[in-house]
Amino acid sequence: MADVSSHNYALALGSNRPLSASLTPARLLQAATALIGEQARILRLSPTFSTPPLGPSTRRFANGALLVQSALPPPAMLAFLQSIENQLGRRRYRRWGARSVDIDIILWSGGPWASRTLTIPHPAWHARDFVLTPLLCVAPDWRDPKSGHSVRHLHARLKKAARQG
Repeated sequence: MADVSSHNYALALGSNRPLSASLTPARLLQAATALIGEQARILRLSPTFSTPPLGPSTRRFANGALLVQSALPPPAMLAFLQSIENQLGRRRYRRWGARSVDIDIILWSGGPWASRTLTIPHPAWHARDFVLTPLLCVAPDWRDPKSGHSVRHLHARLKKAARQG
């Protein structure tokens, strides 16, 4: 019988504000991954990708994805991830501004989740290359619980639209 107290999560990580010369965005993602690994089992880790900014920020991002397993339910996972963001210098000044680290829950094995503070799947994940490309490395066959399309399919569709656009 499957262990129903354990959940899988697909997480997206991003950073575009170094904290110091040694804590570059890519190293901040490594630090976040290590901290996540203290409370969750890391099943897969994507490479780190350099991506252009979204919104008003002018700095390039380091982006990655993790597939993790944890007994934490979504609200507790969100609180845990936000505590890591805070430990790594995240300050919430403005939407889409520069940030030391951003960790989003994109998908979880329980399907859709909606509360005042958390929506899973992440609302815009399927339209963002900086989320889909790393996610393709860790969970290509994971299906969007709303559309039924796999990460692989959504990534291919986004790439095709970019070529045509």
